[in-house]
Amino acid sequence: MKALGRHVLAEIYDCDFEVLNDIKKVEEIMVNAALEAGAEVREIAFHKFSPQGVSGVVVISESHLAIHTWPELGYAAVDVFTCGDTVNPWDSCNYLVDKFKAGHMTATEVKRGIVEGIQKEAVNL
Repeated sequence: MKALGRHVLAEIYDCDFEVLNDIKKVEEIMVNAALEAGAEVREIAFHKFSPQGVSGVVVISESHLAIHTWPELGYAAVDVFTCGDTVNPWDSCNYLVDKFKAGHMTATEVKRGIVEGIQKEAVNL
């Protein structure tokens, strides 16, 4: 089945507190994760929470990367959604595991916009 996109939902554990709590580092790592996968970065928005935590999104031509961190738990929830055949979301996820100094990651890939399903839905409307 041909999908329009690949959406990886990653749970990244045992990360370095200092990295996950530093908005500039998280932003830099997320942008570089997009570039590592071959994506084209369009927009960037990040926010630092008090007393800790960072949320942000990197909008790419191929879709987006999003993150929310819980530094006190050493945990980051990450979405990497890519469309087309040229960008591999797993390249971004593996880069993040390395740069966050993570102990491990669990992740699930969801195929988005299965073309056959879209065509069936359009016919049934």
